[in-house]
Amino acid sequence: MASERLLWLVAVGFFMQTLDATILNTALPSMAASLGESPLQMQSVIVAYALTTAMLIPATGWVADRFGTRRIYTAAMALFVLGSVLCALAPSLQFLVGARVVQGVGGAMMLPVGRLAVLRAYPRDAFIRAMSFIAIPGQVGPLLGPALGGWLVEYASWHWIFWINVPVGVVGIWAAWRWMPKSDAQPPRPFDGVGFSLLATGMVGVSLALDGLSGIGMGRALVTVLLVFGMASLAAYWLHALRTPTPLFAPALFQVRSLRVGLMGNLFARLGSGAAPFLVPLMLQVGLGLSPFHAGSMMLAMVIGSMLVKRMAVRTVLRYGYKRVLQVNSVLLGLMIACLGWIHPGQPMWLILLQLFIFGGINSMQFSAMNSVTLKDMTGESASSGNSLLSMVQMLAMSMGVAVAGAVLASYADLWQAREGYKLLALQATFVTVGVMTLAATLVFSQLDADERIAPTPDRPEG
Repeated sequence: MASERLLWLVAVGFFMQTLDATILNTALPSMAASLGESPLQMQSVIVAYALTTAMLIPATGWVADRFGTRRIYTAAMALFVLGSVLCALAPSLQFLVGARVVQGVGGAMMLPVGRLAVLRAYPRDAFIRAMSFIAIPGQVGPLLGPALGGWLVEYASWHWIFWINVPVGVVGIWAAWRWMPKSDAQPPRPFDGVGFSLLATGMVGVSLALDGLSGIGMGRALVTVLLVFGMASLAAYWLHALRTPTPLFAPALFQVRSLRVGLMGNLFARLGSGAAPFLVPLMLQVGLGLSPFHAGSMMLAMVIGSMLVKRMAVRTVLRYGYKRVLQVNSVLLGLMIACLGWIHPGQPMWLILLQLFIFGGINSMQFSAMNSVTLKDMTGESASSGNSLLSMVQMLAMSMGVAVAGAVLASYADLWQAREGYKLLALQATFVTVGVMTLAATLVFSQLDADERIAPTPDRPEG
């Protein structure tokens, strides 16, 4: 009974995260209007959360071992709830971005620490079944998020997309303190604090530099300095990892070809797939003038396409192999993102829904195959490090994708602001540009071995 309660507890935390991630995008235009900002420059709200999560993921395992999963999971939920309250009370964009950082600290720990608690509570032969149960709410959250976000914005206010986290989170905090294992702290192990600082500084520097290109107040000199220091920090981390006995991520991990290719492919492919959920609501609301609820409801087509194709991923990879699937699908993904730029006010709604449905399916195939090929050759202790590294790269790529999309969008808007309907033109051009950039992933996946046909792992949540 206690183990079943643990599964429900971790599943609720996963649901809160996935719901929050998808419910926010539909509300961005309304949030911009309320805070007196341009709807084309709201990407910092998404970047702040994703970047914070990416930055802290490498430390979550050590923190959970040091202080115990119950304490850390409870603290994670409390921080997520606190961040939600601060977001709901935000009087300005800057305050909102800071509140999203607080949310991101909680979100970074919630799922990894919850997964760790389940791993310790269940024997290996039952772990896959337990994780499959936890993954179900992760699929329900994106299904409800866009429409629920649009409904709350249209019939209440955007503040309620954050207030709804509070009662669920409070119950979760109580349940975590009561049902999480009480004494599972592990013997202390070394933590690479220097490596963590260098890696975090590098990710923050590069991401903020990309976000600064959108014209959020940073001068070009500051953007250049951030980019140089970010790249230098990442280079310094690599040199540090080569000589320290206990690095965050051992350089030996990168001797595995599938991991190297999978991580780099994730980084480039997610520049487009991570930007699309940010751009699509803007296109539907700012470009086409749809209401928040109408736009959110239409985005369900993406989710349905994703869920239907997800079941086909295993059979497709088994038949054609990872290399062919990822090369072809990366091209299709880039072209489909570019095709979303063809959306215009006179277009039939059924055609827009079909475009979103197809994009959702292609995106789902990409996620499933990329996640699987990255981890398929990881064994023993390297599996845990590889999983953490993949999670970090996923969130970093999403942060960078949204930041790049925001910068491109701002550039086109500045270029055409004297023309009538410049916002729609800027959105259309941004989709095409991001789609072209996504094609770069094809070059990365061409480095895979042609005969790799092992089926994707079914127990890893998509995304």
